[in-house]
Amino acid sequence: MCTYVTHNVVVSGSAKGPTGWFPASRATVYFDHPFHAPFEHSLNIDIADAMDPTKRVAVELSPASARALASAILAVVDGVALAWPPALDNADEPERTKSLPH
Repeated sequence: MCTYVTHNVVVSGSAKGPTGWFPASRATVYFDHPFHAPFEHSLNIDIADAMDPTKRVAVELSPASARALASAILAVVDGVALAWPPALDNADEPERTKSLPH
């Protein structure tokens, strides 16, 4: 079932590929046939540097794994927001360095 449903998201962060770390500025999420995962279809996530598409990390997940990952990400971000709201203030400003309390 190819849905052609694709979401492109502007992101701010870093990713590690085969040649090292690179700026992560774009994420593409889509449901399609995987290249490597042993599924008929998978939820695929490509995280890339929009200025250099050769710098890319790809993930292929089962739908259940994708839901679990999405839930875990939201739980962590929401938990940090509740426990320490300043952690998410201006989170996308790279010139600021923040440390979370341990």
